[in-house]
Amino acid sequence: MADAYNLGIAHLRAGRFFEAHEELELVWRAAASEERDFYQGLVHVAVAWYQAGREKPVATERQLAKALRRLEAYEPAHRGVDVAALRTQIAELLASGADLRGREPDGI
Repeated sequence: MADAYNLGIAHLRAGRFFEAHEELELVWRAAASEERDFYQGLVHVAVAWYQAGREKPVATERQLAKALRRLEAYEPAHRGVDVAALRTQIAELLASGADLRGREPDGI
């Protein structure tokens, strides 16, 4: 599953959020219980940015809120992701209602 994780992260970095979701979901489903929330949090991040691109603000906000909760236990960093930076960005986006389009997830 390391290949799917690395590919999912590469897709996130490249702004290919649907593809990132697909790869990271494979990893999440196969993960050990102690890792599942981390991977599912990243899936929520990918889906949030994908929904933002589709101009679906309610779906975007819901996915960001889920990601914020799922990723909390993995701060400050986990598996090459700066989880603290990502969670800070998500919290700021939720508080401000800012548009994600044209932005990249921090810490990935």
